[in-house]
Amino acid sequence: MKRIAKILISLMALSTLLLSVLRLVHLRSKNGLRLWLVKLTAGAQAPFMVMGGLVSGLLGIWLRAPVAVLAGVAGATLSARYVRDVVTSEVDYTPFFGPNWPQTVTARGTPAILAKRWTWRLPATPAPRLEQNVVFATVPGTDRDLLCDLWQPAVGVKPSGLALIYFHGSGWYLSDKDMGTRPFFRHLSAQGHVVMDVAYRMCPETDVLGMVADVKEAVAWMKAHAADYGADPDRVILSGGSAGAHLAMLAAFAPAHPALTPAHLADQDLSVRGMVSFYGPPDMRAIIQHNGSIGLPAYRADLAEGPIRPPARPSKEWQAFQALQWKRVGNLPWDMFGGTQADVPEMYDLASPITHVHAGCPPTLLIQGGQDILVPVTSVRALHQRMMAVGAPVAYLELPNTDHAFDLVLPQISPPAQAAWFQVDRFLALVG
Repeated sequence: MKRIAKILISLMALSTLLLSVLRLVHLRSKNGLRLWLVKLTAGAQAPFMVMGGLVSGLLGIWLRAPVAVLAGVAGATLSARYVRDVVTSEVDYTPFFGPNWPQTVTARGTPAILAKRWTWRLPATPAPRLEQNVVFATVPGTDRDLLCDLWQPAVGVKPSGLALIYFHGSGWYLSDKDMGTRPFFRHLSAQGHVVMDVAYRMCPETDVLGMVADVKEAVAWMKAHAADYGADPDRVILSGGSAGAHLAMLAAFAPAHPALTPAHLADQDLSVRGMVSFYGPPDMRAIIQHNGSIGLPAYRADLAEGPIRPPARPSKEWQAFQALQWKRVGNLPWDMFGGTQADVPEMYDLASPITHVHAGCPPTLLIQGGQDILVPVTSVRALHQRMMAVGAPVAYLELPNTDHAFDLVLPQISPPAQAAWFQVDRFLALVG
């Protein structure tokens, strides 16, 4: 019996150690995607791996199992360092908000603002009011409705007057609104914020211009209806994850660009109060080169076979099928831009947020994992540096040893997710 206990405890300790080591590995290949979710889960559960490693080590001492002792202590140490490094990652708000920004946050923040960068479990929040599948626009010349979900503060929670419009990650092809973001939206609504969760069109139904048009339709709708939801039309924030953040940055940085604005919205004020990007790609050339280098077929020019044209009115079944095919056929350059970089270089510039950086950009918070497998961290650092160089108000949070979509996995206990929310709370208080 004691021998079995030694084996089990040793296996537990070794598992903790292996997962702790995996967090240190920068996944850089197509095969690395198979470990991506495991790495994200290991990051979210790091505090519990500290406890598990210590327990394994103590039991190893009691059972005289040296493997359990060594592996348990090593795993606990690596996990503890990860938690420490993530939650102590700093954001410098001073250049644009002044040295007294902490006092501003205290004055403007609500009781629901996170007081710590990480806690064992987030406190309970009152259930928000959720209105789903609200039509906010119809694509011009069609009967295609654009839908959103609206999150409002619970009854009894004082409205902050701020509205945040969120655009989900998609790779420009996949997913939908309400995908793993409910904890984040509950957290925001508990502070009195209104959240508009948008389902925008994706490839191959539309191209990058159509997607940005949907973003601006959402901005126009929220500004027109903000008062109905207790928000101020002059206090609209754009946010998103990955591809959604890319589209939101284009709309935020270039609110009046004629090529990025639907004609019927050309005379409207589509500017926003701020922008929060979760690992959004700022440079389309950089992300295509990066993802081609790790072997993702959707970004490889040598697999380009020209565009696959959708039916005039794509069915949901056809769209689902195409979503499964995009990586194999390498169709992104045509679906998004109408050709390769050699064919239409101007489209790649137009579709890159870094192209549109200027001093008048709204205050922007860039949140990025230091080991993002899909969005090269160097491109986000370059965006931060470009914005600083022109005097655009920007703050940058880089989370070490953290991968793409870290905020969507167990955020209630996750150190990187909570560290990001901690900074989002402060940024919204500063710009709101």
